[in-house]
Amino acid sequence: MLLAGDIGGTKIHLGLFSKERGLRRPLAEAVYPSAGFNCLEDALTRFLRETGRRATKAALAVAGPVLGGKARITNLPWAIDEGRLREAFRIRSLRLINDVEATAAFVPFLRKSDLVTLQEGNPVRHGTMAVIAAGTGLGEAFLAWDGKRYRAFASEGGHADFAPSTALQDDLLAHLRGHHGHVSYERVCSGIGIETIYRFLRDNGHAREPEWLAGLLSGAADPVPVIVEKALDRESPCDICVGTLDLFTSILGSEAGNVALKTLATGGVYLGGGIPPRILPFLEKAHFMEAFLRKGRMRDLVAGIPVHVITNPKAALLGAAAQGLKAETKARSRSSR
Repeated sequence: MLLAGDIGGTKIHLGLFSKERGLRRPLAEAVYPSAGFNCLEDALTRFLRETGRRATKAALAVAGPVLGGKARITNLPWAIDEGRLREAFRIRSLRLINDVEATAAFVPFLRKSDLVTLQEGNPVRHGTMAVIAAGTGLGEAFLAWDGKRYRAFASEGGHADFAPSTALQDDLLAHLRGHHGHVSYERVCSGIGIETIYRFLRDNGHAREPEWLAGLLSGAADPVPVIVEKALDRESPCDICVGTLDLFTSILGSEAGNVALKTLATGGVYLGGGIPPRILPFLEKAHFMEAFLRKGRMRDLVAGIPVHVITNPKAALLGAAAQGLKAETKARSRSSR
């Protein structure tokens, strides 16, 4: 019995899996708000109690770097330790992995129904593939072919320096540098980033905030869903909200192109996380692909790279399960020799 989890700053997605049933048929599954728990142990305890089952192994994808079997959730005050979790739940095999690494691990298992394609490109067989995931934060990972299979690798590229590519983005960087000093891509290309961009456009005179919208936002626990909803309104889209998502998708496209170049992702670039599926109409507009392709002498190279949006909301959970089941298969193989 494998306990798999996608542990994020906003939600915790847990599932129980077995090799016999495979990735697409979990034995049990639940989603909890992260803010409802003081630590990961509390969330796992509740899930196992509610399912009435006990796991013998676990693979948990966490939103943050994993070093030496330990991790801190980037947008939560949690410290997670493999050894402590193994002991607390009497699990003989437990592995922590980065959540975007988990999403990357699921890429080889994706079906056409899990994807929306923004650029067909010309994929290279066994070419490197990259994942850029915009959610509460911004995560990046990649997959490389080792001669037999794809292996997923984590990174913290989302915290690299934001590099503006237009005059408006120059103004955004100058504005944020005055407030924060270091400005990362995550600062402008995540759920945090959508709110940041909105406030920048409003406070620096680039767009006007209607009074009715100010009232809605003042009463919202999270302004991002409101901004997205009003940008996507087909009958009367709000100009400042549309401008926010136009700028956001342009920055996301630019960084997706950067990741494609840095990893030479001839096998494709995959957009993961919770935000891309919610803003598909904006990703399908020209801003995203224009920014992706704006790579000077490397334009022809990135023009051949496929670009897809992962629409399966369970990608990180299923990727963690894939890593856990693979590890179990390898362990069985060694023990049978």
